Amino acid sequence: NFGESKVLKQANMLRDNNLYPFFRAIEASEATTVTVGGVKQIMIGSNNYLGLTHHPEVQEAAIKAIEKYGTGCTGSRFLNGNLTIHEELEEKLARYLGHEQAIVFSTGMQTNLGVLGAICGPKDCMIFDSENHASIIDASRLAMGTTFKFKHNDMESPEQVLQDNVKRFKNTTIVADGIFSMTGDILNLPRVIELAEKYGAMVYVDDAHGIGVLGDRGRGTMDHFGLTKKVDFNMGTFSKSFASIGGCISGDRETMDYVKHTARSFMFSASMPPSAVATVSACIDVILKDETIHQRLWENVKFMQDGFKEIGFHTYNSETPIIPIFIGHDLKAMQVTSFLQDKGIFCTPVIPPAVPGGESLIRTSYMATHTKPELSLVLEAFAEAKKEFD
Repeated sequence: NFGESKVLKQANMLRDNNLYPFFRAIEASEATTVTVGGVKQIMIGSNNYLGLTHHPEVQEAAIKAIEKYGTGCTGSRFLNGNLTIHEELEEKLARYLGHEQAIVFSTGMQTNLGVLGAICGPKDCMIFDSENHASIIDASRLAMGTTFKFKHNDMESPEQVLQDNVKRFKNTTIVADGIFSMTGDILNLPRVIELAEKYGAMVYVDDAHGIGVLGDRGRGTMDHFGLTKKVDFNMGTFSKSFASIGGCISGDRETMDYVKHTARSFMFSASMPPSAVATVSACIDVILKDETIHQRLWENVKFMQDGFKEIGFHTYNSETPIIPIFIGHDLKAMQVTSFLQDKGIFCTPVIPPAVPGGESLIRTSYMATHTKPELSLVLEAFAEAKKEFD
């Protein structure tokens, strides 16, 4: 009886106390605000880092794609769902990211599931950071190979794992997020590359939150460190900075061709709809054309980092647009979220198992399009919340 499960009992308890923070129905959205229950709120729970979901050129490109190709492809890329704009986007992404070839998938989740499943066979192993995204964890369960974890961003830990295991397997791949989605810290990619070269391992970076944000014009974590050519697999998603849905993997041409013919989530899923493909392509054009967009993003990030520090919150020393606010107890995280919602702030709590027990937080994230008055209101609301609940 699923109705007696622990998770539903907890959900019902939160509903009964008007503290349930999930599945909030957004009635309308406009740049940096959303309307929920007829009330406009400042959105600081989104991954829309560059604020491009409402950019007029991006919206126009999506509309034109629907007019030309219709609303969907009704088949996989492998068979009947391969449009010219899919291939054009892949070429554009490869040039943008600095790799030989890119492949687009229908979602970021499917990218990790398909690629990692394809490259990690029975005689192979993956070594990954303990705070990697859930899609990597699920991919490790589906892959035929063996998986080892190392302590989050602790570069002594993976070296020990590599020393103990690398000779036991045919291929070894170090897998880690570029920007970690909960704490907002950045992978120590230079050290990962050093270890990979020392032990003959491949490097797979899940840069879902890094592409569009870090590096020159948002070319990602590998560009941020000047190590693009050293990364074997660079994964990205389009549901963050690129204002759409979908995912991509990039690398050398031969390896990408292998992935196209072996990744099950690519071969057996319908392809990205035309509007989504056109949206991503237009976002890249805007990013390359607008020299101010990243300047505005990082100005807003610094403004909020300084503001939260002044209020006295612990923010895990985040260096990115993801700024987590440590709360501690999961119920208090729900209470603070509800309090902020009443103040016109839309944010999201993160509770176990997404974070360790006793480390519940409120994950806030910021856009290039947030205005200073909006951000000041957010800080005022958090300052009030600290007095109310501390």
